[in-house]
Amino acid sequence: MIRDVLAVDADGVQLVVYVSGPRDAPPVVLVHGYPDSAAVWERIRALLESRFRVIAYDVRGAGASDAPRDRASYRLERLAADLQAVARATCGARPFHLVGHDWGSIQCWEAATDEALRGSIASFTSISGPCLDHASLGLRGDRAQHDARAFGAGIRQMLKSWYIVFFHLPILSELVWRLGGAYGWPLWLRVTERVRSARDPAQLRNALNGLQLYRANIIDRLRRPRARRAHAPVHFIVPLRDRYVGRALTLGLEAWIGPHSRDEIDGGHWIVLRDPARVAASIEGFIDACEASLQTIGSVRKNIVG
Repeated sequence: MIRDVLAVDADGVQLVVYVSGPRDAPPVVLVHGYPDSAAVWERIRALLESRFRVIAYDVRGAGASDAPRDRASYRLERLAADLQAVARATCGARPFHLVGHDWGSIQCWEAATDEALRGSIASFTSISGPCLDHASLGLRGDRAQHDARAFGAGIRQMLKSWYIVFFHLPILSELVWRLGGAYGWPLWLRVTERVRSARDPAQLRNALNGLQLYRANIIDRLRRPRARRAHAPVHFIVPLRDRYVGRALTLGLEAWIGPHSRDEIDGGHWIVLRDPARVAASIEGFIDACEASLQTIGSVRKNIVG
């Protein structure tokens, strides 16, 4: 499949975008997490691009995209604006289906709950990356169904999130990545996720720049969570053996996201690498259902107008 590589300007930051698939097919935008680049989607792209216009990009600070130096440039609202710029350049005015993994999903939640993007996002598939506002409200006990079980789940999630504290430590976290963490990343994935992945030459760059994602957003969202309601259909792909993001973070969200679907898979956090066929099938099934619903609504409107 022929692939186009584009450079998209996002308020002075150059984002490198990879596009493949039929030009008239429904567009699907894939957003990667930390410490990855768009390369994490390659096997899933290969499974989707025969039916969809597949768009992936290196987020700011990762892969071949520019890396701003100041921390404020990595705030969620800036990341959502990047997504909007990429979608505008590749999809035009056509609504697109959005898929995010890890920090890609976290920043996609910002877009999928931003009223400025209402009507632009046809659907949102979230993989192992919660809305930080929803997660913070849940930890505060603000969910309607907060009980002893939910409290226990919150404690378990806090234990899973040890790395967030580590990534906030100045100097030390950078030092660990520089002194072998980046080089040994494929080994870490092999041991903890049973995934064999090629060594990314940009791994150290991805890891160091991506620390700003945590430092620019986590504490602020814990201190000042916002009421964020999704304006597009939501689908969760939930790896049941995720050592970083607990299943509980996808539950009890009806007040914020309305009716939604979920697909629980026996796998770990990097399920996108471990079982790309399973993930691609889940994404494809959800998009097909959303497209069918959109066509039905369009037909009804046409009959009413006619």
